[in-house]
Amino acid sequence: MHLLAEIGNGDLLVDIFWIFMFIIWFWLLITIFGDIFRSDDLGGFGKTLWILFVILLPYLGIFVYLIARGKGMAERNVKAMQAAQQAQAEYIKSVAGAGGGTRSPAEEIAHLSELKDKGVLSDEEFAAAKAKALG
Repeated sequence: MHLLAEIGNGDLLVDIFWIFMFIIWFWLLITIFGDIFRSDDLGGFGKTLWILFVILLPYLGIFVYLIARGKGMAERNVKAMQAAQQAQAEYIKSVAGAGGGTRSPAEEIAHLSELKDKGVLSDEEFAAAKAKALG
């Protein structure tokens, strides 16, 4: 009966609110710590001061950090995403073989046709190379 009385007067909603506030604080804490350590313009002393400020005065430290370094935080995040996207594109090209001097099958057949027209390749060699390019 006591539990039902607490739910009825709104204590459950207050508890949910405080749990929500803790989750938000924890998420912001992780985000800000990641930004502090990723930042190239802060030295070790500056990073230490920001970490101590955020830990000792949790909400105030987070809000001051967001106000003071929020724009740079967004720029560093975009820069990190662009670097990751570029690294992924380079990896995909290296695995797929594109851009590494390899030709598409159509380009390879055109090149083989030129060699055949010049007399470098015989009909049998051209057919074998063409089958290899297509297969």
